[in-house]
Amino acid sequence: MTTSADYETDVLVVGTGPAGGGAAALLATYGVNVMVINRFAWTARTPRAHITNQRTMEVIRDLGLEEEANSLAAPQEQMGENTYCASLAGKEFGRIQTWGTHPRRKADYDLASPTKMCDLPQNLLEPVLARAAAHRGAKVRFDTEYISHSQDEDGVSVVLRDVLTDHEYTVRCQYLLGADGANSKIVGDADLPLEGVMAKSGSINIVFEADLTKYVAHRPSVLYWVIQPGSQVGGLGIGVVRMVRPWKKWLAIWGYDVEQGPPDMTDEKATEIVHNLIGDSDIPVKIDATSTWTVNETYATQLSRGRVFALGDAIHRHPPTNGLGSNTSIQDAFNLAWKLAYVIKGKAGPELLETYSTERAPVAEQIVKRANKSLGDFPPILQALGLFDAKTPDDMLKNIDALASESGEAAARRQALHDAIAGSDYVYNAHGVELNQRYDSAAVVPDGSPEEVFARDKELYHQATSRPGANVPHAWLSTPGGRVSTIDLCGKGKFTILTGVNGGKWAELAEKAGAACNIDIDVHQIGLGQHHEDPYGDFAAKMETQEDGALLVRPDLIVAWRAQAIEATSQTDLIQALEKILACGDKAAMSQKTAA
Repeated sequence: MTTSADYETDVLVVGTGPAGGGAAALLATYGVNVMVINRFAWTARTPRAHITNQRTMEVIRDLGLEEEANSLAAPQEQMGENTYCASLAGKEFGRIQTWGTHPRRKADYDLASPTKMCDLPQNLLEPVLARAAAHRGAKVRFDTEYISHSQDEDGVSVVLRDVLTDHEYTVRCQYLLGADGANSKIVGDADLPLEGVMAKSGSINIVFEADLTKYVAHRPSVLYWVIQPGSQVGGLGIGVVRMVRPWKKWLAIWGYDVEQGPPDMTDEKATEIVHNLIGDSDIPVKIDATSTWTVNETYATQLSRGRVFALGDAIHRHPPTNGLGSNTSIQDAFNLAWKLAYVIKGKAGPELLETYSTERAPVAEQIVKRANKSLGDFPPILQALGLFDAKTPDDMLKNIDALASESGEAAARRQALHDAIAGSDYVYNAHGVELNQRYDSAAVVPDGSPEEVFARDKELYHQATSRPGANVPHAWLSTPGGRVSTIDLCGKGKFTILTGVNGGKWAELAEKAGAACNIDIDVHQIGLGQHHEDPYGDFAAKMETQEDGALLVRPDLIVAWRAQAIEATSQTDLIQALEKILACGDKAAMSQKTAA
């Protein structure tokens, strides 16, 4: 980097949210010089995103932060009694067991990962990531605003402003990461293409404290949908009471007419809305904060321009249904960080970075469409309640009351209501959307196996596979010190080979391949008599190869290459696979020499 600057670093990350904080923590862990900024004085003040799924918990586990995260989170067991009601104190219309808590679904979640999903509000998660980044060497600066950037062949010059002094200065970096949220300036400055629409509808967040134990402890959940007349939007209210901390910290969500703009919110007005949702005006309520946001349906189709990359809400903007936002953001960072580290350290060609957009842009599109599609699961519930057939709030209340009457019409409506609530399963239990990502890029080497066929609905159900492009399957293994997951043997910034008892030769092949490609490759034999035994036979089944086959796993836990067995060409095959994945084909001569 030759351009004059006030400060130089390998990577500059703009934003300390789940995407930016995650990227900074990962890059610092990988030994990359990284600076991360936030234009505010600290991390998120309000809870914002909260559902934390198993794939994200695997990233947090890889960072060594799982225990700390779980100590701050509400456990899965307290997340599931999703309730539809007229108010917390009023009529309950029905429930659905969510986030894998139904007995029929719990096994799916237990078998999928060594981690458990949990409820970890963003204002508690962000400091964990920022602190880890700082402790591992990242330069973390608050009250610092991104102004502009310009890039050339050698790097990016970024103008920043110190919010406290109004002083502007320049940082020179090899790569710039825009994790600056749904109104991303970096996405605009880099002219990244976006599809979809913004500001489809408006919502008000009200963070408050109130002891609601008597209304919720018997039906523990993170979401209570409150259906009642009186909203400013068309006379019909669909409010949400969301648990932040059991059972005294909450976030209420109420709608506003986006065409009229956000309303002026006073504590008195906020308290009135909260009391209506609770259904008990005698409950003491303390308002902590209010804010407004809009429902968006927008995603980027290209995630980078030259040396500038965008991630998180900057590239996928959608409603909170399905709880996908912060999860996808952290997973964006997991995909990108190791690639940046390998390129910066000279272990991979810059073409590897192109696979970030190839792999993550389809995920951005999928989750934006899924979250917005889930909004369509609510009108059938309102229809069954008779709210679409009413002209006034009084009519709405009468129709709701009539639902309990002893008549054939009421019975049909009750059945329709049960069916509609059951139909919202895709909003909460989309385990496949959370875990079934399949990458198809130059950083994955196909093995010629037939295209995967899903045995069950691939949005609702996770399906493990060792096919290249999928996450390495989880299986519990036994060691002298206790059990570990196959996932625990991989990641942490390194490539890994997993093989069976007859795969001892892979250690020699990996050592030669690693030397040829200038990387370290861990090798683990799994099975009877090995340090890692497979007592249940789960790894043998999920490996989907012969016992001497091999899974080459990327640092982000993705199976990059698979060998069915050791062959005479295995040395050359492994080196050529690594050269393709790491975009370092200029090492072909060395690889041939090593293979010989």
